[in-house]
Amino acid sequence: MMRSVRLLARVALSGVLFTVGLPAQESQAPPPNPRVVIETTEGDITVELFREDARVSVVNFLTYVQDGFYTGTIFHRVIRDFMIQGGGFTMDGAPKTEGLRGGILNEATNRIDNRRGTIAMARTGAPNSAQAQFFINTENNRSLNHRDTSQRGFGYAVFGRVVDGMDVVDTIERTRTHRVNSMDDVPREPIIIKQIRRLD
Repeated sequence: MMRSVRLLARVALSGVLFTVGLPAQESQAPPPNPRVVIETTEGDITVELFREDARVSVVNFLTYVQDGFYTGTIFHRVIRDFMIQGGGFTMDGAPKTEGLRGGILNEATNRIDNRRGTIAMARTGAPNSAQAQFFINTENNRSLNHRDTSQRGFGYAVFGRVVDGMDVVDTIERTRTHRVNSMDDVPREPIIIKQIRRLD
């Protein structure tokens, strides 16, 4: 009798252990951040885009990428110890207007700092005026961060970061510049964006 009780106890215990050992159902992980390669005449720059923190900016940027908008545009504004800006002018210095869409919501309130290596939306003085142009910070530019909701203090929305090719960014930053018509800080030798393509 005692032997039967022991056997039943073992069976019951093994059942408990088996049940406890079952893996819990894993929660679905969010998809990885998309990445793009900015192919330039100075080399390639790989950028990770912050899909969750800057959804509007990322969707806007990727739509321009998909449409091929950036192909043949230039880095038209390069300031040492500050940033490099591109995506809005063609090689002849004319603004690229074909395929340009309206301004988007400024997501600078996401509180992601304009640190060295981050990419952000360029805009005019109006906070929600960003369209296609972007810039890559070459320094920690705290003055570009969101401070308040005024036009001066709203800041510039960071939507990604360089994960490879920061040496290319630094090379572009060091290029010699001059004034062309009413534009300052234009590279003497055009730095062309050959294309921007998605990696995922």
